[in-house]
Amino acid sequence: ASMSGLLHESGGFIMGIQGFPRRATVTSDGVATEIRNLIANRLGVAAERVSDEAHFVEDLGADWLDRLELMIAIEDQFVGIEIADDVADQMVVVGDLIRFVEGGAARDMAAAVR
Repeated sequence: ASMSGLLHESGGFIMGIQGFPRRATVTSDGVATEIRNLIANRLGVAAERVSDEAHFVEDLGADWLDRLELMIAIEDQFVGIEIADDVADQMVVVGDLIRFVEGGAARDMAAAVR
């Protein structure tokens, strides 16, 4: 398949299930808050419940589809962030996801400086 074909196919899938059309410019300030708010909105839970230690399944009631949609929303919200399935499976608590995104943002900023 051509690259444009792949982009078209994946773009249609992402556009079909995500609801965040804007893409944020990632800065170190506010990333964690933005992720926590996105999680609270996506999962329909109070923002206070979305702590770094909160488990996606046990504490926030996310099923596998909620988690998939959440990872896609994060990829869409933050430019340059891609979450492989095996990495997503290892993200058990909210802090895991925040650290992953912040790490990606730091790599992007370092690359931009070079």
